[in-house]
Amino acid sequence: MCTRALWSGAGDAIMVGRNMDYGKDLATNLWAFPRGMSRDSAVDGGSLRWSSRYGSLAAGAYDNSTNDGLNEAGLAGHLLWLTEADYGARSEERPALSASVWLQYFLDNFQTVSDAVAWIEHSQVQIVSAKDPGTGRVVALHLALEDASGDSAIVEYLDGTPRVWHGRAYTVMTNSPPFDRQLEHLRRVEGFGGDETLPGGTAPEHRFARAAYYLERLPAPAGRAEAFAELLSVMRNTSQPFRTPDPEHPFISTTLWRTIADLTHRIYVYESTRRPNVIWMRLDEIDLTEGAPVRKLDLVNDVGLEGGLLGDVTEAFTAAAPMQFMLAA
Repeated sequence: MCTRALWSGAGDAIMVGRNMDYGKDLATNLWAFPRGMSRDSAVDGGSLRWSSRYGSLAAGAYDNSTNDGLNEAGLAGHLLWLTEADYGARSEERPALSASVWLQYFLDNFQTVSDAVAWIEHSQVQIVSAKDPGTGRVVALHLALEDASGDSAIVEYLDGTPRVWHGRAYTVMTNSPPFDRQLEHLRRVEGFGGDETLPGGTAPEHRFARAAYYLERLPAPAGRAEAFAELLSVMRNTSQPFRTPDPEHPFISTTLWRTIADLTHRIYVYESTRRPNVIWMRLDEIDLTEGAPVRKLDLVNDVGLEGGLLGDVTEAFTAAAPMQFMLAA
């Protein structure tokens, strides 16, 4: 499930695209969280508690977890499926985060990828998973982070401890196999050191190669609208059409929605594959000051073609009760 592509050649902006592929509707709504929100790890007995330093915009799942988002400092992140993820047995000696609040912790607390990576490596934070409330399947994820400087990090847990690939070269992420093997496969493809033809299938390593290939070949955009269109073309190329879910291959699923985030200008674009309308919002025009209400953009009940959300929807967010993050199993 899912593809992420980071583009530093978008004129005066750093931009990132993400496809959300899944075999079941995630009932995604968009959330605007102000600064100063009190949070905890959503882990029974967990020691992590914090007050958010940065306001953020998040795409949720089931209104109980954050799986994509951008904060007001220009840090963005994405959770993608990784079947091989192994978070290890719970250790009371390590700080822990529920998978539901894993990404939100970084959006709440960090401005740069470097600071986030330093905290991961120092804390050796443990992730505690839970069952997807829609499928009953235990959630297995890895994390991508990027910031407005173009810095990037991929974080995976394969043996109970975090493994981090940190640097501007790590622009693409999909799913299985783990990231080091994805890089090995890419080096066999023509244009990246090998002689294999660019693959056209839906497997994660095929989408990884195509995203990397087309990302490197995007022309310099004439303006911001063209930059969004160019990166969106890469995300659509790595999308997956509607299909009957295959329980044995959860990483090959229908693309439900796409996002493009402009980290420089804090603009977040959302496109549902079930509607013809593209919407966007500007973080700088949403009140994210401490004490401001949580706001929500209801996408689940958007009527689509007739009277549905379209274009700039910054003003369409309405006050809502805070999201209750799903407790870890």
